[in-house]
Amino acid sequence: MSPPSPPGTALLTGVGRRRSIGAGLALGLARDGWNLVLNHWDDYDERVGLDRGASDPLDIADECRAHGVTVTVVRGDLSDPAVPERVMDEAAAAGPLRALVMSHCESVDSSILTTDVESFDRHFAVNARATWLLIRAFAERLPQSAPPGEVAGSIIALTSDHTAHNLPYGASKGALDRIVIAAAAELGARGVRANVINPGPIDTGWMDDDIRRWTYDATPAGRLGTPDDIASTVRFLLSAEGSWINGQLLKVNGGFATG
Repeated sequence: MSPPSPPGTALLTGVGRRRSIGAGLALGLARDGWNLVLNHWDDYDERVGLDRGASDPLDIADECRAHGVTVTVVRGDLSDPAVPERVMDEAAAAGPLRALVMSHCESVDSSILTTDVESFDRHFAVNARATWLLIRAFAERLPQSAPPGEVAGSIIALTSDHTAHNLPYGASKGALDRIVIAAAAELGARGVRANVINPGPIDTGWMDDDIRRWTYDATPAGRLGTPDDIASTVRFLLSAEGSWINGQLLKVNGGFATG
């Protein structure tokens, strides 16, 4: 029996820190045989000041390559409207492009009274506009039509339900939700599946003890989520078994804040 063919190439954004959901996604897809193009922007990671190593993107890529896949690392600031097209060009050059998984974000806490216009605009540029531009560039590289029922490409984005005291982040993630769900309808003829995942609170280095305690108490599953939990869901959505899920906003959060 011949070995199964690789699933194709996936472009992942937001893979800048080893302790991140993006890193978990990359390693999970590498285990499934996906060739990867990993986008990151180290200026953002430095600015927010979370735990990171200077070589994290390259180290993540090496860990993925250990699973026998090819990996390209692309540095680029998605707040620049020219960057999504450039990143997609590099992804398409790496092999048959079959998946777009977006875990990038701009996230700086501020409220209605403390948000400034520059921060508001940057959040929407990264979280909403770049999502639209990446989806458009991805779809333009697919055939205009696919046989009925065939999945030619899959789109997954991570969102959040933050609102108060995280105004520009939450508002721009709300816009992201609508863009991705629209893609499921508008790009269906091209064989696209598009879904949004709300992972709830995942401790990727931003929690202090108080946050960790109350989020734990608010999670009926009895533990906090991990990047691997989200990676498992993404892997399922990209599989043949997950192809009937489309146009959904999925809460994958252990039941956080449902009690």
